[in-house]
Amino acid sequence: MTFGTAIRTCFQKYITVEGRARRAEYWWFLLFAVLGNFVTSLVDRLMFGPEAAILAPLFGFGILLPAICVAVRRLHDRDMSGWWILLNIIPLVGSIILLVIYALPGSEGRNRFGPSPLAGRSDDDPGEGYSPSSIPRSGRE
Repeated sequence: MTFGTAIRTCFQKYITVEGRARRAEYWWFLLFAVLGNFVTSLVDRLMFGPEAAILAPLFGFGILLPAICVAVRRLHDRDMSGWWILLNIIPLVGSIILLVIYALPGSEGRNRFGPSPLAGRSDDDPGEGYSPSSIPRSGRE
């Protein structure tokens, strides 16, 4: 999954928490959020001065729901409930735990949240519409 594809996917699934999100989708969207926040903050400082923040909060509000939804779908890929996102309430420790969870690979094959986003469409799952993965196999089974 490329940077543009990940951003497009997250905005197409703006408020969709069903299904699963690959690691690439989550991390590319996180990079987009960080870069977008940096750029809008810089533009705010240059245009409105160091005290004013207009564009950065608007950008943050605009990506808030897609960011939450892609995080929940990432948890689903690990076969975990989306309620685990509430670990963010615990200062520092909760965010570190979630960071580790987001970095771990998803569960193999189908789980209770749907088919693996890395797997191609199979004969026993014809209606899902996933295309085969472009990630090369490592040779290990």
